[in-house]
Amino acid sequence: MKILIIDDEKNIRLTLSTILEDEGYRTETAGNIALGLEKLEEYDPDAVLLDVLLPDGNGIDALAQIKAQYPALPVIMISGNSNIADAVKAIKLGAFDFLEKPLSLPKVKIGVKKAMDFYAMSLKLMRMQADSERDWRMIGDSGVMQDLQKMIHKVAPSNAKILIQGESGTGKELIARLIHTRSNRADKSFVKFNCAAIPRELIESELFGYEKGAFTGAQARKKGKLEEADGGSLFLDEIGDMELEAQAKILRVIQEGEFERLGSNQTHKIDVRIIAATNKDLPALVQKGSFREDLFFRLNVVPIFSPPLRDRQSDIPFLVEHFAVDLALELACKIKRFSAGAMQTMQAQRYPGNVRELKNIMERIYLLSDKELLEKEDILPLLPGTAIKSDTDLSFWEETTKYQDKKREFEKRYLKRQLEKHQGNISKTAEALGLQQSNLSRKLADLASEK
Repeated sequence: MKILIIDDEKNIRLTLSTILEDEGYRTETAGNIALGLEKLEEYDPDAVLLDVLLPDGNGIDALAQIKAQYPALPVIMISGNSNIADAVKAIKLGAFDFLEKPLSLPKVKIGVKKAMDFYAMSLKLMRMQADSERDWRMIGDSGVMQDLQKMIHKVAPSNAKILIQGESGTGKELIARLIHTRSNRADKSFVKFNCAAIPRELIESELFGYEKGAFTGAQARKKGKLEEADGGSLFLDEIGDMELEAQAKILRVIQEGEFERLGSNQTHKIDVRIIAATNKDLPALVQKGSFREDLFFRLNVVPIFSPPLRDRQSDIPFLVEHFAVDLALELACKIKRFSAGAMQTMQAQRYPGNVRELKNIMERIYLLSDKELLEKEDILPLLPGTAIKSDTDLSFWEETTKYQDKKREFEKRYLKRQLEKHQGNISKTAEALGLQQSNLSRKLADLASEK
């Protein structure tokens, strides 16, 4: 950990350097603001000790300059002629602490330790935020994606209800999360409710919550997704699969901003932004009578279309690169690179499962290919619809090979076939084979690591 000391008194610079280096820190010093700012850029310290009165200017002005360029960097001000006004101004400008001369060396050690802990935590939070933003950012610069980004930018700050329509695997949840994170509700909860994944008899209890004793097994009061999302956003995924009775109740929430838990007559006010998504034709469902027309019109304030991957094939190289980095981090391996021919092959695929299918194929490539630079012939056998050499080939069974080697070869070919059958979906493959997903992933990684 590195500390920059900016003070015009040589003895103070020497004393501070000595005691801080004894604590295990590395130090660099400067006797004026100009040199200090130069060393700040060169040395890249983790904290700064900055005097207020310096030969070439006021340290508080230098503080403002430092915080403008390095907002997270902790700066501890030191002064022999301090006053309350200086201290208040320094703290307002972002100083971590303000110490008076003559310096108490124990206070200096404690102050620097706190500053270092604070800086480490700030960097960790920034990395977490960056990782989160990476997980929920749009990849690609095709025309349809630029139009989509503009639409999100326009509607996110409002409280308007959004209906996202598009095929499965196109990233409807990603759009919903981006709208939330760019809204004035970003510091509140984003709560997802999958209308298709919850059994019909549980939809209302999960959505609205329930009181103790509301039904058999209700041993305590439980908040529903609506209450969890209060002040934030509720994402109703697969809204086209919601039962009519639940539709009527969610319509009341939208119209009146209130609801009751199951087993209670008490009305609760709620402030929730509704974002819904579906891969179904809601107007057609309205005509069939399986979706309420009034709910459709309430949700469809701002319709957003999530484009299929076939309409944005120029984005495929960007998506491949994005997933390549993510999978390398997840599997703790080197990033795989694609030759021009391999990338053209990836770009030529149709991907009926859209971005989700592309991600599954990338995971399959990482698990089953040993190479770091992939050519067209390396990925062709791993793409959907590609013929795989039959396991009934007599040469496979008649070769005299050690049992363990043949067993491993069979496992590779068998699991590759099963992954093809389930379109590269690891969880579905594991379920079909009666395996834990984590065990199957480990097995695939183990087989892929063999040369």
